[in-house]
Amino acid sequence: MLDVSPVFFCYNTLVNLFLFILLGYLSGSIPVGFLVARIYGVDIFKRGSGNIGATNITRNLGWGAGISVFALDFLKGAAPTLLALWYLKDPLQVVLVGLAAIIGHSFSIFLKGKGGKGAATGLGVLGVIAPDILLFTLIFVMILIFTTRYVSVGSILGAVSVLALMFILGKPLPYTLASLLAAALIVIRHIPNIKRLMSGTERKI
Repeated sequence: MLDVSPVFFCYNTLVNLFLFILLGYLSGSIPVGFLVARIYGVDIFKRGSGNIGATNITRNLGWGAGISVFALDFLKGAAPTLLALWYLKDPLQVVLVGLAAIIGHSFSIFLKGKGGKGAATGLGVLGVIAPDILLFTLIFVMILIFTTRYVSVGSILGAVSVLALMFILGKPLPYTLASLLAAALIVIRHIPNIKRLMSGTERKI
């Protein structure tokens, strides 16, 4: 009798992975900054940089709103990645779910492809797959922000430092490759900030 169990196992694995990736994307797509701004009666797309991330929220609505948005954006990346780590376990599958959350944050289905720049959600993913690197990165980013007073500098160099530490500490290859993709996405999403930095028009905190 033909044993179909390996085929069924493979099919079941792919279905589970697809569902987790979808969960990651939908979680990341929740437009927290947009919704918080709406609570304040503000269309955040028409304020400041027009970005839904914590930095623009803080500048326009205050530290309380900004910290709340950062924490929830962090959770959007951490929660589906942690579930994937518990259930799927495979490093490659885990990082695919985490990347889906970052992509969802940057290109939200609920905002017709608009979104944030992925830094806070990416930190949430990092907190699950490499909490030791997260700790260093948070310290490094805070030092950069308080010395340069540019959040964009902290976000960009923080993403690059994560990639470097993945190599140095010998983390699993899927984690390192995911860090490369995430860093590339974060840098690309910060191109307007880079142009403003070069022209001296980037806003400081």
